Amino acid sequence: MASPQLVDRFGRVHDYLRISLTERCNLRCFYCMPECGIELRDNAVFMTEEETIGIAKIFTELGVKKIRLTGGEPLVKKNAHELILGMSSLPVKMAITSNGVLVDRFIQTFEKAGLKTINISLDSIDKYKFNEITRRDYHDRIINNIHLLLSKGFRVKLNAVVIRGVNEVEIPQFIELTKSFDLSVRFIEFMPFDGNQWNWDKMLSYKEIMEHVASAYDQDDVIRLNDEPNDTSKNYKIKGFKGSFGIISPVSSPFCESCNRLRLTADGRLKNCLFGQEEFNLLEPFRNGEDIKPIILNAVQAKHKERGGITALDHTFADQKWANRSMTTIGG
Repeated sequence: MASPQLVDRFGRVHDYLRISLTERCNLRCFYCMPECGIELRDNAVFMTEEETIGIAKIFTELGVKKIRLTGGEPLVKKNAHELILGMSSLPVKMAITSNGVLVDRFIQTFEKAGLKTINISLDSIDKYKFNEITRRDYHDRIINNIHLLLSKGFRVKLNAVVIRGVNEVEIPQFIELTKSFDLSVRFIEFMPFDGNQWNWDKMLSYKEIMEHVASAYDQDDVIRLNDEPNDTSKNYKIKGFKGSFGIISPVSSPFCESCNRLRLTADGRLKNCLFGQEEFNLLEPFRNGEDIKPIILNAVQAKHKERGGITALDHTFADQKWANRSMTTIGG
């Protein structure tokens, strides 16, 4: 008998789960972590290794085929090695998003778990600007670890959140990395989260990012690639370059129609949209021995058509009554 599928009211099949292993991080990126930090809560409110794997297994029974581990920074979790290996026993494709600081300590774990795809968050190539964004000094270490991953044959994607007045001038420099290296650079529009001081003037849209590309490369050399099903990015490459680049535009040009993603926070709450305010507690009933499949199915049915029900993400957005967690407590 075929596995049941998580299909919402709009016919979208959800077969991709992103699991946050921890809210903690060894960087302090201002767009993700509030300047005052986040409230440190008792470990008891977060999923244990066994609970994380147990809840993930239930999602696979409902048709989830891919799981991405996120944070915070997932590799700072105390038992990250064991958890990654435990998750690898599930019948899913595994991936991970990291800031790259600790990946050199996990190469063998990734290889043993069959984990081949790694997204690295890197918002500036310039060391001093990177330190300003992250409020930490790990630039050289991260660059070295990116080269290490490439040398070991991992599929690497670099994620850069583009913020006006901060790093938009580096767009061509990021693309130049794809000339000699077979990696994918993805430019991500700056999104609003609790405590990150988002405003419309700081956000570069998909169109504006492409204007920076056009200023650096001849139009005939910018090749539009075929996007994968459910891809969040619009993908391109420069003629003759080994790698590619893409733009993820949840604000100006959302990909809601083909969304197949669900998010499980480190404290066991299911969010059916990154923008959504609704959360569904899975951890408490799971600990009580209850069947959480109905809760998951109800959460999928409650998913809005677009952007978590935000009516207009434009200059009127500030007038809407909307609140969300900080990015580090949701998971990338």
